[in-house]
Amino acid sequence: MRRLIYFAPLGLFLVAAIYFAQGLSRDPGYMPSMLIDRPAPVFDLPPIEGYTEGFSSEDLKGEVSLLNIFGSWCVSCNVEHPVLLAIKAEGIAPIYGLDWKDPPGKGAEWLARKGDPYTKVGDDADGRIAIEFGVTGAPETFVIDAAGRVRHKHIGPISPQVWRDVLRPMVLDLKKDEVGA
Repeated sequence: MRRLIYFAPLGLFLVAAIYFAQGLSRDPGYMPSMLIDRPAPVFDLPPIEGYTEGFSSEDLKGEVSLLNIFGSWCVSCNVEHPVLLAIKAEGIAPIYGLDWKDPPGKGAEWLARKGDPYTKVGDDADGRIAIEFGVTGAPETFVIDAAGRVRHKHIGPISPQVWRDVLRPMVLDLKKDEVGA
């Protein structure tokens, strides 16, 4: 009985250490989306100032696509932007843009200066649609399948490595499913 008293604290310590070690091994930036495998929220956004065509949830149906949330005020969006231009140049999937909480004209001005990787861009000036997507900050990118369902959410800027190792293979797999359907 005395031995049990001596080993009980050691046992509790080991259980706690294993529990905390598992927590430390998880990615603190990962936030699951409640939209995964569900239809994208329904929306119909006006065009950003200077553009003639808006963007709606209907545009996300028919082919695998990327939905990128950005803002001219977003420092990380500047880092990500050359990668989006490279993705557009590959022509694997259209990229749609949601200009989040930008003052009128700022999104169009930013795209004119940096280059426009988007097939269509919608103006989410009040941030309502971003809230429906569960956006916590810009940039965020969603992979949308041909049926208009959200299949993946990437938080933060897309790096060349993330595109090559995560998003590109996912898009290609979904396109195979699209052709096979």
